[in-house]
Amino acid sequence: MNYNIIEMEVVRWGEARGIIGNSTSAAQVKKTQEELDELVAAIYHKNKLEIIDAIGDIMVTLTMIAAIEDVPLIQCYEHAYNQIKNRKGFLNADGIWVKES
Repeated sequence: MNYNIIEMEVVRWGEARGIIGNSTSAAQVKKTQEELDELVAAIYHKNKLEIIDAIGDIMVTLTMIAAIEDVPLIQCYEHAYNQIKNRKGFLNADGIWVKES
């Protein structure tokens, strides 16, 4: 399944369950944080299936936020890419990318 199709299916899923239309971005951010905590645990335990599940769940919650805010998720992704594509920086000792000022 391609990205556009799966995004639309997730939006339809959210509409059918009343998330889009009845929930709020703030509520979905709380859900995103729960899923992020699950991702941290999965990474800590090196559980690849749980990592996949958590990343997918995070993407679903972000899709719900984008739909609630009436912003195409791909627009957010593209905006972020355009912000970072020419950045220079380095990978620190902890493996974290640090952009140059």
